[in-house]
Amino acid sequence: MVKPGAKASDTRRQILKASAASLAAAALARPALAAPTGEAAILAAARAGLGRAGDRVRVRDVVGVADFSQPSRGKRFHLVDLANGRVDSLLVAHGRGSDPAHTGWLRRFSNQPGSEATSEGDYLTGAYYTGKHGRSMRLEGLEPTNDNAMERGIVVHAAWYVSPQMVREHGVLGRSEGCFAVCETELAGVLDRLGPGRLLVATRL
Repeated sequence: MVKPGAKASDTRRQILKASAASLAAAALARPALAAPTGEAAILAAARAGLGRAGDRVRVRDVVGVADFSQPSRGKRFHLVDLANGRVDSLLVAHGRGSDPAHTGWLRRFSNQPGSEATSEGDYLTGAYYTGKHGRSMRLEGLEPTNDNAMERGIVVHAAWYVSPQMVREHGVLGRSEGCFAVCETELAGVLDRLGPGRLLVATRL
């Protein structure tokens, strides 16, 4: 209520103060926007990666997201179909240099040659080839955190030490030398869906 005899300027100040108080109360009552979790976070990471990579990624239908905030016993390698939002998840190993004590948790990333560690960042999937691990796929690091990937021989390949049986018997997967090692029975599907010219994101969500 405005007091009798109050000046117009005083009235305006009272109204503005009341409005400001109301806005502040409304802001406090409004819940904070939570960071996306679960599949929403995986989808967001895939889209953000495509945004960073731009036209360096020519095939943009499926993106791989490796979430190394999760332990190796979990299905933390995600194939994201951006057309329908479908996320398929499977096992993937990290590098021994990222987990020297073999705890099953990635402790650090490294891009250094000889580190045998997993490198963080965006990768461009490259050509298929057959090497010491059988059929494999080359990776090109697109960021300063993983631009030694070709020199280090960081690839996608299958490994005997990545399987549900390993998880059941040991509680952890074996470790790679920095490569994205997947289950032998799942390699063909990974290489088919995440073929050359696509994006693979290694991160902690």
